[in-house]
Amino acid sequence: MEKTFMAKPGDVEQKWLVVDAKDKVVGRLASDIAMILMGKHRPTYTPHIDTGDYVIVLNVDKVIFTGKKWSNKRYTWNTGYPSLRSETAAERFAKKPELILKEAVRRMLPKNKLAGKMLEKMKLYTGDQHPHQAQCPEAIELAIK
Repeated sequence: MEKTFMAKPGDVEQKWLVVDAKDKVVGRLASDIAMILMGKHRPTYTPHIDTGDYVIVLNVDKVIFTGKKWSNKRYTWNTGYPSLRSETAAERFAKKPELILKEAVRRMLPKNKLAGKMLEKMKLYTGDQHPHQAQCPEAIELAIK
């Protein structure tokens, strides 16, 4: 009789991966990053344990949207006062370019207590340099579709 493998919190060895986001489509890149953060790329994936890896994303300020999403896509939020605040993707990109990819990945993660821990394992940088050389990250190519 075969038994189902369930990972324990101390069993998982997390790797560090580097992704270059230059000229990548936001949605395709975000879905690949979310899969890595959840750990679904591993055969030892367990839903209630954080089995994902750390992801370092470089050149976040060079991501692209397809079609007319720069002007038509709107981000809305509630301030507590009547009516919603909103801004276009281009306005948000001008202020904080890393927030576009962070929000896309956050919305693709599970809606539970592990999602915050998974999101903390994603490090976003606007340039092509990062301070995580000591972790010996390995480069990976994502969103090639």
